[in-house]
Amino acid sequence: MRARFLPLFSTLVVALASLLALSACSGQQFLNAVTSDSGYSLSQNVVYDDSTGLKLDIYAPQNAQNAPVVVFFLGGRWEEGDKAQYKFVGQALAARGFVGVIPNVRLYPQVRYPAFVDDAARAVAWVHAHAGAYGGSPAKIVVMGHSSGAYDAAMLALDPQFMARAGGSRLWLRGMIGLAGPYDFLPLTDPDLRDMFGPPETYDSTQPVFHVDGTNPPLLLMHGGKDQTVDIKNTNSLFDRVKRANGTVDKVIYPDLDHKWIVAVVSTHFQSNADVMTKIDAFVRRVTTGNPPAAAQPSSIQTYVPPK
Repeated sequence: MRARFLPLFSTLVVALASLLALSACSGQQFLNAVTSDSGYSLSQNVVYDDSTGLKLDIYAPQNAQNAPVVVFFLGGRWEEGDKAQYKFVGQALAARGFVGVIPNVRLYPQVRYPAFVDDAARAVAWVHAHAGAYGGSPAKIVVMGHSSGAYDAAMLALDPQFMARAGGSRLWLRGMIGLAGPYDFLPLTDPDLRDMFGPPETYDSTQPVFHVDGTNPPLLLMHGGKDQTVDIKNTNSLFDRVKRANGTVDKVIYPDLDHKWIVAVVSTHFQSNADVMTKIDAFVRRVTTGNPPAAAQPSSIQTYVPPK
């Protein structure tokens, strides 16, 4: 029986790889098309900030109570993307028993740094106030992101000013998960990034690595070895700085994954290709168990070796 399904699975993998090679949007459409609509309750377009009208989607496991909440910030170079494209992430989180929250933030050129990070902070503040209504616990919030969304999550975890400006506290964050994030990307040479993060005299303050002080919530940094969009040195640099500051951080490198696959394998249909979601699951459960959060542990580096 199993052999009958292997050709179909291989076809799906080839199709997904082809779509991802064409564009992020088409790949996400494919992932969403094969994502289940059952097993969770979806609350769409919930306004979390009246002043901007920004909205979020909530994927809540059925009968959830006091569940960990994972707030996922999407990628797109701070210039594009929409929460609806990440149904596959929300469903995958709900399938693990977590309340998945996917907000939109404002994008460039409508806004510039630090506005999109402030939006992310307001989304987390809303989640802290309303998580209980969706079966989540305000004491078990983890922020997560892919690419530029990982940057947003990292800034919330590393620079206390953002949560404070949103009327909250960085102490609300039990952990941060970054997939292929840009954390150390100076010098800025692209005109849009120079404008987005300007003026030049404040570029240093826009880099997550320069906000490391060792008091961060636990970090899980994951990156693909074949990433040609965000250099892996970003993850290596942030890991090294947090480690030197005696902060809590883990790093996992996936030699065969590129920038798009590192998030695509979160999908329940493709989790067998790499253990990204398994690592996310274990991390969320570890950091949201007990009060206060899990004590600092020795920093660890892992390189994923696929099963034979």
